[in-house]
Amino acid sequence: MLSNANVLVLDDPTNHLDLESITSVNKGLEKFPGVLIFNSHDHEMIQTLANRIIEITPGGVMDRKTTLDEYLENKDIQAQLKTMYGK
Repeated sequence: MLSNANVLVLDDPTNHLDLESITSVNKGLEKFPGVLIFNSHDHEMIQTLANRIIEITPGGVMDRKTTLDEYLENKDIQAQLKTMYGK
């Protein structure tokens, strides 16, 4: 972030951090003016930082410009995902 990069690629950046550190990382990334590409298991981090969700499934790619909560609550998206996962 100090090198004025315009894209950051992060692989589970809050993994193995304590709550205080997770909060600090999240606040710092909220201020980042460029593009973030990240994967995470942290619901709050995804909800606060992501405005586009891309899910790679065995049946294809689901790509939606939405928040995580809207993505999870959308019945049409969930129905499509069931088909894409072969369920």
